[in-house]
Amino acid sequence: MNNFKFVALSHLEFAHLNDLSKDELLRKNIVLMTVDKFPGFPCRVTLEDAEIGEEVFLMSYNYHSATSPYQSSGPVFIRKNKVSEDYQVNVIPRMFTQRLLSLRAYDKKGMMIKADVFEGNFLKDKIQEFFNNEKIDYLHIHNAKPGCFNCLVKKVEDGAK
Repeated sequence: MNNFKFVALSHLEFAHLNDLSKDELLRKNIVLMTVDKFPGFPCRVTLEDAEIGEEVFLMSYNYHSATSPYQSSGPVFIRKNKVSEDYQVNVIPRMFTQRLLSLRAYDKKGMMIKADVFEGNFLKDKIQEFFNNEKIDYLHIHNAKPGCFNCLVKKVEDGAK
């Protein structure tokens, strides 16, 4: 079995947004939204769906800054005033089990070497299958329908946290 860990985006990267007005946010191409359905606003800092009535930032984020043709950016939701979640080894956050997902696998050079689309309840098996390939260094999970990036999944050596 391959050990793995979900890596959320750091809240420290977005903390300054909490103090900006809606106009200041718009000048940075960031939209402050009020959540009106659940699930539907997956936060990339907590790896949880935001609750109805919560405020979230919708913004473009450079989630794959590799020096390869696969460098990418795209829209993400960040919950206002939330702290990053630190998930334990081999724990899959609940929000992933209820979505159609795209899993993309990259080597150490940031080149995509494998991808698949499947229902989220198969995620653990797919992570294991992908990490059985020794060429795969890390994974990205995306929501398959809108194509939005969710998070990084990294291999964890035995005994690491």
